[in-house]
Amino acid sequence: MSTPPPVDRRTLIADTAIDLVAAAGLRGLTHRAVDGAAGLPAGSTSYYFRTRTALIAACYQRLAELDLADVDDGGPPGSVLPALAAPPALAGTPPDRDAAAAALAGLLYRWLTVGRERQLARFELSLEAARNPELQADLHRAGQGARARAAGIAAALGSDRPEEAAELLVAWTEGLLYDRLAGALARSRPAPDLAELAAVARRMLAAALADPA
Repeated sequence: MSTPPPVDRRTLIADTAIDLVAAAGLRGLTHRAVDGAAGLPAGSTSYYFRTRTALIAACYQRLAELDLADVDDGGPPGSVLPALAAPPALAGTPPDRDAAAAALAGLLYRWLTVGRERQLARFELSLEAARNPELQADLHRAGQGARARAAGIAAALGSDRPEEAAELLVAWTEGLLYDRLAGALARSRPAPDLAELAAVARRMLAAALADPA
């Protein structure tokens, strides 16, 4: 039985910072708190990330990596999202929007359940960029991967304007996650349901891929 490789210290710090924000909000994010929660010697976090801004920027990058890893992981068994994001793999294969909707529903389900805390931390960390101009470029850079992946999926599904379709898909996905995790009705909503999310995902895809008016 092989031993998993050790976690890179920068990654450990970013993961710990994200967990702290999920648990206590931004007020809980300090270099000292990250050191303690990660089990690192005092001063370790500030050695790698001198300022709080640098630490938050690292969180943006790590959150983007984790979300894209979820897409590449494929959501539910048989997911087609990774294949759709790489159009050459679909040569001669007709696009399947229902399969794509099922895969997107699986991702939404994951982010509303086991990935809930990470998504809440992502929303809170993202808002910091609206108050701190130094973070805006980092947030923008972190968000480009998801949009590029969505554009690849839209193109594979037949969109003539994949970048525009991607903007809509990402915006609607973000809105759905926020509404169900932190919106006014979040506490009263029923538990996430794959069938219901698949129906929502089909509507999102149909609207995003429709010819513009």
